[in-house]
Amino acid sequence: MAITLLSETLINQIAAGEVIERPASAAKELIENALDAGATRIEIATAGGGKTLLRVVDNGCGMGPDDLALAVRRHCTSKLGGGLFDIRTLGFRGEALPSIGSVARLTIASRPAGSDHGAEIAVHGGVVQAVRPTPANHGTVVEVRDLFFATPARLKFMKTERAEAAAISEVVRRMAIAFPGVRFLLSGPDRTTLEFPATGDDRLARIAQVLGRDFRDNAIEIDAERDAVRLTGFAGVPTFNRGNSLHQYVFVNGRPVQDKLIFSALRGAYAETIPHGRYPVAVLSITIDPALVDVNVHPAKSDVRFRDPGLVRGLIVGAIRQALAVDGDRSSTLGARGLMDAFRPQGAAAAGFAATGFASAPRSPGGYGGQTAYGQAPSALWSADRSPYRPLETEGRGFGEAAQAAFGSFVPAARMAPESAGAEPTVPGTALPDHPLGAARAQLHENYIVAQTGDGLVIVDQHAAHERLVYENLRKGLSTKALPAQALLIPDIVDLAEDDCDRLMVHAEELSRLGLTIERFGPGAVAVRETPAMLGEIDAAGLIRQLADELAEWDTANGLAGRLEALAATMACHGSVRSGRRLRPEEMNALLRQMEATPGSGQCNHGRPTYIEIKLADIERLFGRS
Repeated sequence: MAITLLSETLINQIAAGEVIERPASAAKELIENALDAGATRIEIATAGGGKTLLRVVDNGCGMGPDDLALAVRRHCTSKLGGGLFDIRTLGFRGEALPSIGSVARLTIASRPAGSDHGAEIAVHGGVVQAVRPTPANHGTVVEVRDLFFATPARLKFMKTERAEAAAISEVVRRMAIAFPGVRFLLSGPDRTTLEFPATGDDRLARIAQVLGRDFRDNAIEIDAERDAVRLTGFAGVPTFNRGNSLHQYVFVNGRPVQDKLIFSALRGAYAETIPHGRYPVAVLSITIDPALVDVNVHPAKSDVRFRDPGLVRGLIVGAIRQALAVDGDRSSTLGARGLMDAFRPQGAAAAGFAATGFASAPRSPGGYGGQTAYGQAPSALWSADRSPYRPLETEGRGFGEAAQAAFGSFVPAARMAPESAGAEPTVPGTALPDHPLGAARAQLHENYIVAQTGDGLVIVDQHAAHERLVYENLRKGLSTKALPAQALLIPDIVDLAEDDCDRLMVHAEELSRLGLTIERFGPGAVAVRETPAMLGEIDAAGLIRQLADELAEWDTANGLAGRLEALAATMACHGSVRSGRRLRPEEMNALLRQMEATPGSGQCNHGRPTYIEIKLADIERLFGRS
């Protein structure tokens, strides 16, 4: 079979299969070009989920007629002045525009600053038309119509218009977070307008535009640096989590990436603090020397490779854990909001209250709204002295047996016994200390501690809180001293590849501190002589192979430490204060003080919140006092 040279159009269509996978890929490439051109305002319009129309308008530097002619040719770019070892732009391969033009109807109109008129070029299915003058504003307008009309087979694999439009929206969100100083506007007949006004240097304000105000209220700032690699951004408190990883945004030198190493490090940083199946919310930005990272792994430029992946992973895990230890022991605002919503009238009841004016009427000086529940103004303010109905004072008033039966359960608060209220006795005479979790006031249902703070109250799950305290003490023991080891009567010989044996022996001292003692047994085997006593009877060969695989992929042996921490979590769960135990006031306050001094006490070992904080302003709002 003879070898032939492929045509330029076919070459571009093959390249388009990698660069332009779907309309969202084309949108990403065009937005990157606009950002590289210095645009501060980018407008994106779509129709048919981007398959029928995709238009990107920017106010960047623009292009002249000569540049337009080169822009639609492969391997033509203005962004590789420093070579592949110093890439400081989002685009650099010179493949996006010719790839789009080979499978769609592409039109580019541009006018550089200082030019009197614009120029336009069109590429339809790989056929390049001549450059012609056209009226245009400063900047560039790129219009893509009938995407993949030249490769109909690709259209069969497209998703619905709604799904493709959602993918484009996600691309715009990621770009908006990465560039808070740029205004983004996404519009089209298949969606409502999505606008992100520029926020300048206030990155958290832009993140709040994308992720919502809840993230701003529950975010912890991250700023750490190690060996010329800097990590900045914001991470949510552990109790502020989601059911998928779509709310995790990672950027490397301003480029949105989907890197497995970084996402794995993010999971490791939140280990033992988030329930299984839940994911943290985070926006992380890594700044690194371009020579130490390879962004040319895939034409889509979404994968990167670091020269020292262990350094990057350690920086992410260490920085997030340090931030959580300092500022992460606070309850998510969603918990308190959900609790307050449970007290508010819902559905028809809410509508009924609103209709009568009772819930929304302004408060009068006497403490009630200006209208009654029937919508009529009272003749005079209510007074207990003038009212013939005083259910709290039934003794000696001659109300009769009927009134006694109706109001007998309402007794003055001063006469209310603690047992009748279903709560532990309050703590009289205890001054309110200046502590974040306040002073214990009562215990409800032998499990929930109610504490009063300076500006609200805190409800603590005593079992979950004490479970976390015990677990942290066990973890501290694991990290500060060598663990007891159990010697094997007959050493377990594990056959491995020679490379795996070499990697294991490099970490032999670290493993020995965790109670696992290994020795080299020939070129392709290791002998296990001691195992951690905490684990009891274990499959030593399986553990060694698991550690060897982990070392081969990540160059870390955290698997054994993870198993020990999991066992410590189980021990803490069974050894903590159980639900149903009555606590004395001094015990409750001691638990609160220990929580304040223990990192990670805001959630239990299973990731559930240990306490919920309710502000006094929210409580007053429920009663219409604010």
